[in-house]
Amino acid sequence: MSNLDLEIVVDDPTAPEVDSPAITSTGSVEIFISLLLLALAVTLGYDNWRTGIAWDSTGPQAGYFPFYLSVILGGASFYGLAITFLTRREASETFVTRAQLRRVMQVFIPTLLFCLATQFLGLYVASFFLIAAFMRMVGKIALWKSLLTAFLFTAIMFVTFDIAFDVIMPKGPLEAALGR
Repeated sequence: MSNLDLEIVVDDPTAPEVDSPAITSTGSVEIFISLLLLALAVTLGYDNWRTGIAWDSTGPQAGYFPFYLSVILGGASFYGLAITFLTRREASETFVTRAQLRRVMQVFIPTLLFCLATQFLGLYVASFFLIAAFMRMVGKIALWKSLLTAFLFTAIMFVTFDIAFDVIMPKGPLEAALGR
């Protein structure tokens, strides 16, 4: 037996349970996404049609190319719906289980809150809170290490973008108090 035939298996103690109940099936998600993209295509198509999809004396009007892109998107959405309905599976495959969705939400909700906090606290303060919270709650890392890492990363990000390259970033009240 060569070394290529060996398989290394590492158990993840935080992996989701195998017997977790299903939240939704793959087919229902495919239908939902196809309908969502179809609605987007119709909305974009109508808006670009209003803008103008013809040719005038100077060339194509502003909505010409975006309109036909929305037609392609609509066609692809109809194709996705047709394939989903024509290839119905005997036993519907699970798209996500409750345990898997919980793990996804552990990342999605703090990231969404980070985007909202950036509007009020600025990028650097919101980044500090996001990094510290992720390290502490998801990574189970010691509080002092989480705070130190978040501070150092945020400070390096501030020096790099705000001071060295003078890139305009969303500022909050702390930066205003420091005169930046």
